[in-house]
Amino acid sequence: MDSQNDDREVVAELLGREPQGRFEVVVRDEAGVPRVIRNAPLLNDGTPMPTRYWLVSPRDRVLVGRLESTGGVRQAEAVVDADTLVQAHQAYARERDSAIPPHHNGPKPYGGVGGTRQGVKCLHAHYAWYLAGGDDPVGRWVAEQLAAETEPGEQVAAPVAADHGSEETNV
Repeated sequence: MDSQNDDREVVAELLGREPQGRFEVVVRDEAGVPRVIRNAPLLNDGTPMPTRYWLVSPRDRVLVGRLESTGGVRQAEAVVDADTLVQAHQAYARERDSAIPPHHNGPKPYGGVGGTRQGVKCLHAHYAWYLAGGDDPVGRWVAEQLAAETEPGEQVAAPVAADHGSEETNV
């Protein structure tokens, strides 16, 4: 089995369903297991996909979910500079939109991180983009919070970038 098929199967298992569009693994953990995928801006059926970077690691999703459940979205909005956040949303949208085929005439994704135009919608999406190398002030804040919340001796794993030259996997 080739690595693209392996990734497709692993990501489907991590998500608990088959992905509905093309993606590539852009961040892996120390064992090589996908942590973050970069989605194509359009699903296989042409539906817009505003969330370019998706956190697939169960451990990361649980940790970020705990942070969200304790008011993390409001906290992040309160401490992150609003102008810097707007710039991050714009950069995310430009990067995603640059991957839309030039001949595409249908609906297109909108907004910035996680499809929002302002503020913070989803810490998971911000953290995924940050882990993938995005200059995301909310993702950076999430990483700082997770590092501060770890138990003694426990580590929040740093991102291990995948080979960005790989082809997208069609699933």
